[in-house]
Amino acid sequence: MTVDVDTAMAEVLKVPSEPIRLRIVLLLSAEELCVCHLVEELGVPQPLVSHHLRVLREADLVGTQKWRYWTYYRLRPEKLETVAASLGATALAASRSGTERRPCC
Repeated sequence: MTVDVDTAMAEVLKVPSEPIRLRIVLLLSAEELCVCHLVEELGVPQPLVSHHLRVLREADLVGTQKWRYWTYYRLRPEKLETVAASLGATALAASRSGTERRPCC
């Protein structure tokens, strides 16, 4: 991996690592929800939910869709799939590497 790819993947992993954002991601993996649903599910104030949704949107992990008067939020799985594939490949390579050691200087 290059430094740019590593940095991009670290940024994507950092965003949902915050507990409320992770819970939002998990909730949105099942269905589209509006802020009022998330406030109810999370048991936190609406401004806090809106803040975390903004961070997730800026990271392109969550998209929006207007329906009547409400804005519904949905997970954008393609970004998570890329990171998951990269982490999966890393785990597979580590499991195949055995007990190889690089000689010291």
